[in-house]
Amino acid sequence: MNCFQAKAGQLAPQWYVIDATDMVVGRLAAQIAPILMGKHRPTYTPHIDTGDFVIVTNVDKVVFTGNKWQQKSYQRYSGHPGGQKDEQAWKLFQRRPARILELAIQRMMPKNKIGRHMMGKLKLVVGSAHDHQAQNPIPLEAVAGRPSATGLLVAPPKVVNPPKSKAKKKAGVTKPAEGPTHGAASEPQLPGPGPADEAQLPAPEHTDSAESPATQV
Repeated sequence: MNCFQAKAGQLAPQWYVIDATDMVVGRLAAQIAPILMGKHRPTYTPHIDTGDFVIVTNVDKVVFTGNKWQQKSYQRYSGHPGGQKDEQAWKLFQRRPARILELAIQRMMPKNKIGRHMMGKLKLVVGSAHDHQAQNPIPLEAVAGRPSATGLLVAPPKVVNPPKSKAKKKAGVTKPAEGPTHGAASEPQLPGPGPADEAQLPAPEHTDSAESPATQV
């Protein structure tokens, strides 16, 4: 069995556009990351970038569930002593609106050189207008709620009395007669003696106590 392995530059990438209005950050990022990696295609190859371009509009309208705007924080480090800073999510969103969704998608990508190359195909736009109309992007509608499980196997209904095939009927297999369904099980009855068996039965023997009238004095 031969497995398809894509070559570099063999597959032409496609462009998609997604509206992020009122979309949850994590659930939206979980749908964009597989498109950037190319896992939505049957030609996915781990060591080759087979993903597509994704344009995300209205990134300034994404939402968090619960109180994550105040509870969630982002750390960055400049590399110098005392250069580590901690910033709450709502402060980072005011300073850089696209950074929230970008970090969520980046943390789902491979942590290597090819992962950084895939992140270059992500275009985050504040507002609804973008500069990629020449690529004719295909609009995609993201799942707003909790995604349902895929690949669920539904067991077929159980057949109580399956019909017998015609091959058994042709072979002469007949259904035995059903007995009474109520009460105790009936005992098997032995066949009685026929006329031929009655002729072979021995005659009854006379006992000593019984004497015939001719021998009496």
